[in-house]
Amino acid sequence: MEGNGEEKNERAEITPKDEHEDQKKKKKKDEIIEELKKALEEKEKNINELKEKLLYLQADFENYKKLKQKEKQEILRYGNEMLIKELLPVIDNLERALDHAQKSNDPKTIEEGVRITLNEFLRILEKAGVTRIDSLGQRFDPNFHEAFAEEERLDCEPGTVVCEFQRGYLLNGRLLRPAMVSVAKKPETEE
Repeated sequence: MEGNGEEKNERAEITPKDEHEDQKKKKKKDEIIEELKKALEEKEKNINELKEKLLYLQADFENYKKLKQKEKQEILRYGNEMLIKELLPVIDNLERALDHAQKSNDPKTIEEGVRITLNEFLRILEKAGVTRIDSLGQRFDPNFHEAFAEEERLDCEPGTVVCEFQRGYLLNGRLLRPAMVSVAKKPETEE
């Protein structure tokens, strides 16, 4: 049994070392766990801060969208203010022409007043980017003209605009309204 006694002594000697190493390992594990807990808490704190920043950014963005929508509505509501202010003198001149027409029987002065008023009106529209489309004598272009009628003509090429029923207009180079025109066509020959 001596062999058994030696084994017990060896076990007794190994056990305190193992316990000491187990304690060291446990202590290390506890330290690691503590460090991981601290790191996790730090990460959660960062996440919460980022969430808060995100909420503020979302609120700011919503406020920005509302502001831009309000500005857009203001522009739509009052965007033509300058043009309208410039057109008010045209209305004044038309009212003066009507007053003058009631007092005078001279059609020449009435015509002259209306022509001056029309030219003022066209000048204001031109400042706003509106230009007339010159159609008479031009080749028919479906991008700028709307054919209202055709006329048999020998004095010009077929497809030429010979009459303008309603003027066409461009706004900054883009078609605002096509000109309503009559277009020349080749006369039909009788046999």
